[in-house]
Amino acid sequence: MRWLFLLLLLPHLALAAASNVVASPRDTVRLISATNDAPGGTLRLALEFSLRPGWHIYWQNPGDAGFPPRPTAQPPVVFGALEFPPPQFFAQGTVGAYVLSGHVVLPFMARNVVGGSVTAQAMWLVCADICVPEHAVFTLALPGGASAEAGLFPAPSIVPSPFAATLAPDGTLTVTGPGRAQVAAARFFPLAPGGIVNAAPQPLSFTPSGLVLHLTLDTPGRAMPGVLELTDPSGQMQALRLTPAPAPAPRHPPYWALALLGGLILNLMPCVFPVLAMKACGFARLGGAAHGHIRREALGYAAGVMLSMLALAGVLLGLRAAGVAAFWGFQFQSPVFVACAAWVVFAAGLSLAGLFHFAAPGFTRHMPARHSFFTGLLAVVLATPCTAPFMAPAVAAALALPPFAALEIFFALGLGLAAPVLLLAFIPQLAARLPRPGGWMLWLQRILALPMFGTFAWLGWVLFRQAGTDGLLILLAGAVFLLLVLRRQPAFALAVLALLPFLHAAPAAALTLPGAQPYSATRLAALRAAGRPVFIDLTASWCVTCLVNEHTTLLAPRLQAAFAARHVALLVGDWTNRDPAITALLERDHRAGVPLYLYYPPGQARGEILPQILSPHVVLGFLGP
Repeated sequence: MRWLFLLLLLPHLALAAASNVVASPRDTVRLISATNDAPGGTLRLALEFSLRPGWHIYWQNPGDAGFPPRPTAQPPVVFGALEFPPPQFFAQGTVGAYVLSGHVVLPFMARNVVGGSVTAQAMWLVCADICVPEHAVFTLALPGGASAEAGLFPAPSIVPSPFAATLAPDGTLTVTGPGRAQVAAARFFPLAPGGIVNAAPQPLSFTPSGLVLHLTLDTPGRAMPGVLELTDPSGQMQALRLTPAPAPAPRHPPYWALALLGGLILNLMPCVFPVLAMKACGFARLGGAAHGHIRREALGYAAGVMLSMLALAGVLLGLRAAGVAAFWGFQFQSPVFVACAAWVVFAAGLSLAGLFHFAAPGFTRHMPARHSFFTGLLAVVLATPCTAPFMAPAVAAALALPPFAALEIFFALGLGLAAPVLLLAFIPQLAARLPRPGGWMLWLQRILALPMFGTFAWLGWVLFRQAGTDGLLILLAGAVFLLLVLRRQPAFALAVLALLPFLHAAPAAALTLPGAQPYSATRLAALRAAGRPVFIDLTASWCVTCLVNEHTTLLAPRLQAAFAARHVALLVGDWTNRDPAITALLERDHRAGVPLYLYYPPGQARGEILPQILSPHVVLGFLGP
């Protein structure tokens, strides 16, 4: 009777449903089944991996290295796609990979199964310090009945996300719902390769409506389904499958309008003061002239501004197309350019001081409009060390747009810079109010030479910081030779040019603030990891806006005391000479040049960008109470 009872119970016993086992020093692998038969020719199978400590295989999107396991069926059997659990992030240098370790079960469906067994070939890559490709053939018998391995098949561990998500073109992944109290860490894994820079950090921040992950996109604009892993403060992880919707485009004013307004304001910036001196002398000489003559001179100046601005845009866009990181004011990083600009300004100052007759600067009553054209050209050259409000987003957008759209923005910038003079060309009543020429003009001209010599001294200081004492001596020697040339001794012209090859970068100590450290990405990461608030000042010796902000705001005792009271770490990046680390930070924050001011509050992943024109009140508003 006992044997008869066991025979009756046999169909209900769970029998092993596993293949041959393939073992190595790295792993043990077999093929298992959820059942011991295939009703309708359908069977649920799985590759089961038991990986030794320190070894891993790869997820469905392996990241920057490896490939996922690949089972292959023997016809007429067909295998479906593997079902993967949530991955782990593995970083090694600049390589970011998505891996699985420990005990891993990868289910998949088999169809058209006939007979009492199923055979699968499989290959996989198992890695630790080295990677070893492995492959095997598994044969699994199907005796019928229940499977003893059915309990090994996991329940779905990646569930559909209940939260709405959007992905912006700059890589900002916004998820509405989970907040700071529920999420301690988060990471996004694309289902397919090529969506993001896998090794890049994904800084986490929070908004009142949810969380934000800042991804570094590899291919902007593409749909990117993926898995979002959220870890709560207790260490429990939840994996959500989601496909972020495209974020609505942010509403910006037309960039050409920002450029036009920035160009207008640029006329009031310190960089353009020397050109304003030349303009003022020219205005005085035009008093009482016919309006047609005034119009020709004004249009000549505007043409010089517009054409030189478009030429500067062409150089910028061409260098960037060639892979060179060129930004607004980049030419002042060259000691040769700084020296040449200083000599031109010095010559203009000597002319205004009456030491010789130099007709090119300014408007003249008896000289053709081409001299006004050269004044406009000089205005653009001297304007580039300054940045006016509204200019930064416009120029940054121009450097990221196609060429024709970029030229439209630079055209608007030049039009704004030239607009005050253009008013003389098209408003006769304004031109009629110009004062009549007289002896007072000579005194005005001598006074207005002072800003030119001041600019020469400032450019000399910039060159000293770029090329050291030797660079400053070369500049002064060139100024002496230039004076002799202008005093009708042209033989010294070659001597001025012969000095240029001797200008080499030999920078002085970097610009800094009291208690500040030099900027580096590593130092910033360490300070943020320690929970310190961080203020970053990206500056340059040739950036007049930077220097004004530092002396009127950042060095103010009130603000220095606020930094100390809040334990704010100060980092200063000196971009007087080209620095790849600073260039990378400017590109990351979509800025066209310095100044750039960033503030990282404690626990906030992304820095807040401050205005380019600072005041103590503005900075204190970002620091908070």
